[in-house]
Amino acid sequence: MFNTTTYVKRRDRLKKQVGSGILLFLGNEDSPMNYTDNPYHFRQDSTFLYYFGLNSAGLNAIMDLDEDREVIFGNELTIDDIVWMGTQPSLQEKSRMVGIKETAPAAELKEYIEKVKKKQGKIHFLPPYRAEHSVKYFNLLGIYPEETAGSASVEFIKAVVAQRNIKSEEEVAEIEKAVNTSADMHIAAMKLAKAGMTEAEVAAVVEQIALASGGQISFPVIATIHGETLHNHYHGNTLKEGDMFLLDAGAETAMGYAGDLSSTFPVGKKFSSRQKEVYNIALAAHEAAVAALKPGVKFKDIHLLACKTIASGMKDMGFMRGDVDEAVAAGAHALFFQCGTGHMMGLDVHDMENLGEAYVGYDGENKSTQFGLKSLRLARELKPGYVLTIEPGIYFIPELIDMWKAEKKLTQFINYDKVETYKDFGGLRNEEDFLITSGGYKLLGKPVPKTIDEVEILR
Repeated sequence: MFNTTTYVKRRDRLKKQVGSGILLFLGNEDSPMNYTDNPYHFRQDSTFLYYFGLNSAGLNAIMDLDEDREVIFGNELTIDDIVWMGTQPSLQEKSRMVGIKETAPAAELKEYIEKVKKKQGKIHFLPPYRAEHSVKYFNLLGIYPEETAGSASVEFIKAVVAQRNIKSEEEVAEIEKAVNTSADMHIAAMKLAKAGMTEAEVAAVVEQIALASGGQISFPVIATIHGETLHNHYHGNTLKEGDMFLLDAGAETAMGYAGDLSSTFPVGKKFSSRQKEVYNIALAAHEAAVAALKPGVKFKDIHLLACKTIASGMKDMGFMRGDVDEAVAAGAHALFFQCGTGHMMGLDVHDMENLGEAYVGYDGENKSTQFGLKSLRLARELKPGYVLTIEPGIYFIPELIDMWKAEKKLTQFINYDKVETYKDFGGLRNEEDFLITSGGYKLLGKPVPKTIDEVEILR
């Protein structure tokens, strides 16, 4: 938890931005795995955490902008709770730590909302991403679950996004803790992995480092010899010589801030010659994107720069042909690079994705519907204080290749005969985390080996 002043200032700024009405914040509940007393690891709602700092289940809050009140609603622990969970500060004590003087039992939230509704006061709320939130909104506001997202307050969403997008110095320091632990996870995997091990054995070591740091993983670990599957959470394969291993993993600090790194390395001591060629193309795209980072540049343009770098490299290898700019405009590169170059990061590994990419990553700009480009999560103009990832990759997805070839899609740009010879190649990427500064950018955390020489030396 940050100091009291941090949370008070955050709330004061939000109240000034919205101006009037009630701001309703729903905290998260415990989520049972298979019965009530066997829950998943608890994770507080990030926006609740940002403004109220309390990492406990069963809490909700309001900011009443018209009556200048801030109230946290929740129940004090019973003796049964204490028997199982131990002695803890009271809700009042915890609330004072974040500058909240007024608390009330959980049941009184509905009474408070009913009074506001009778006065025809404006109730601002954020889009739900858990079923429990939709149920709460129905009980409190009478809005059916299928209508909740469309009824959320755009004014509230934009105010939260504007504030959370710009990371303070203390937030950046906390993110760097997460990134440093994430780097330890990747370096350990690079040193450990060898033929005969399973993906699960590598993933277990990686996750252990995150837990030992006092936090958690920031998302389910991707640890795979099938890097062509972009979000591959299957860990049942056995590593063998000649494979490449892709690790996408990050740590989350005890305060909830995330790191997110990716690395690709050979299961043996060295990359093969064809692995080196493709790896260096993705690395060139990565370095070109990083070099372009600075305030005032649209991230969409950085993404397109990475796409063109990949397309140029793939043309040199004989996979693509024709004019590179025209090929990228047509989306031909997306046969090999199907996703985006990066995304915002902070209290969420994809920061505030629950509030909508249209507001977080696009600042109201319409997203493309073109395959590949439609998966770009961040396009807006960069500002100092943004924290984001850079992660272009190259992926040979057999099913996608077969489909495009059967459709004779973009044959003016794609040499399918050459592509066919690489259908078993897999996929690769590197990913790093950056802060946008007034003069350009700063790499967050300690570097992970990235060039072929660096990786092979560590192997």
